[in-house]
Amino acid sequence: MNIISVIHNEERLHWRQVLKCVWYLSIPAILSQMTYIIMEYIDAAMVGSMGAAATASIGLVAPVLWLAYGVCSAAVQGFSVQVAQFVGAKNLIYSRDTFRQGIILVTCLAICIGTVGVLISPHLPNWLGGSQEIYGGAYDYFVVYMWGMPIIMLRILATSMLQSCGSIKTASIFNSIMCLLDIGFNALFIFPAGYISFLSIDIWLPGLGFGVKGAALGTLAAEAVTACILMYLAVVRENYIRQKDGVQWHITPKCVGDAFKISVPIAIEQGVLTGAMIVMMLIVSPLGTVAIAANSFGITAEAFCYMPGYGIAIAATTLVGQSIGAGKPYFARGFAWFSVGMGMVTMGILAGIMYVFAPWVFEFLTPDINVRQLGTEVLRIQLFAEPFFGAAIVGAGALRGARDTVFSSGINLASMWGVRMPLALYLVGSHGLHGVWMAMCIEVCVRGMLFLFRVHRQKWNNRGSMV
Repeated sequence: MNIISVIHNEERLHWRQVLKCVWYLSIPAILSQMTYIIMEYIDAAMVGSMGAAATASIGLVAPVLWLAYGVCSAAVQGFSVQVAQFVGAKNLIYSRDTFRQGIILVTCLAICIGTVGVLISPHLPNWLGGSQEIYGGAYDYFVVYMWGMPIIMLRILATSMLQSCGSIKTASIFNSIMCLLDIGFNALFIFPAGYISFLSIDIWLPGLGFGVKGAALGTLAAEAVTACILMYLAVVRENYIRQKDGVQWHITPKCVGDAFKISVPIAIEQGVLTGAMIVMMLIVSPLGTVAIAANSFGITAEAFCYMPGYGIAIAATTLVGQSIGAGKPYFARGFAWFSVGMGMVTMGILAGIMYVFAPWVFEFLTPDINVRQLGTEVLRIQLFAEPFFGAAIVGAGALRGARDTVFSSGINLASMWGVRMPLALYLVGSHGLHGVWMAMCIEVCVRGMLFLFRVHRQKWNNRGSMV
């Protein structure tokens, strides 16, 4: 199905065509996200088999990793949104030039963030209130990830550019393969060499026995392989962004300025969200190792519900951006609303499934009975908010396609720091970790309703100035 041809050649779209376009781009992204979730579950189970302290050490520094990841991803969005609109306008010269400039600037930003991360890594576990029991694992995991930040960002850049061109299926396939590679590399790096029993047969498997550090090394190895493949496809094979011999690799104020306008609000949004998660970790840390581990596993388990929403959001950004680039804002509105509705329904159904199967999920993730029980209880609190979380995730993706990123940042700032933080601080004293997750549930509902209001009021015209 050629989405660009549909957008350009049709004067009006029936709701069935809209649904077909959204599903066509969403399904590969959702499958990729679901594969990623499975990988996260298996990774968590691998680390969890080493005990609650190993899980807590990763959970402690995870919000800071999300912050670094979010800032770099925001920079990627600054270029990929432009590419989506140039593709919609069939302007190959500018789409290719924008990709080149994205490679230069995103790589430089990733190097800077990685360097800062390496420098602060010896102090970070203490700053976050981690105990000596989990300091070593937290430091090892974080510093390895920071060294690999440029590799991770090149993979994200190539993925996002392919998605902006409509090649979501290709990007999803190779990101799914990355998940499988990650499992294999993690098994190699985390555990020592030894025998395992399979179908009553003892099989010897190699292993390096790096423990928690091995989890980061395994992920980076998988990221590196996938980054090479996706960058090759983007630079050489994809027509809208491929680079030919003799092109100029330079920076232009127009492209950088537009990227800055798009990226800065997204970066602020990510900073608000992950900054709040860091504060939440400071609130959770005094509750002990079991609470930290249960909180970490709860976030991992919840991904089953919300990661498909991010897949639909990718499709929404692409469809809205290409519709606006083609000068058809009424198409953009239809794609936005169908995407948001699909996200809410999908995440609501998955939340119901997770509510029933949560005890078995935690049984798979950790052998610690106390962590299982606490994790199941707090996760079930948050599951009631998943439909509204879907509205927030997909709504933000649709608005991003229209270059409307400022309001998203304002919504997240107001809801995270005006609702979640005060409630978490108030409820943690009387309800412990349950109170923290109650605050999360209430805040997500508020955020989702605000995004629904914004999508309703959006004019869906191009807020940027396209060449």
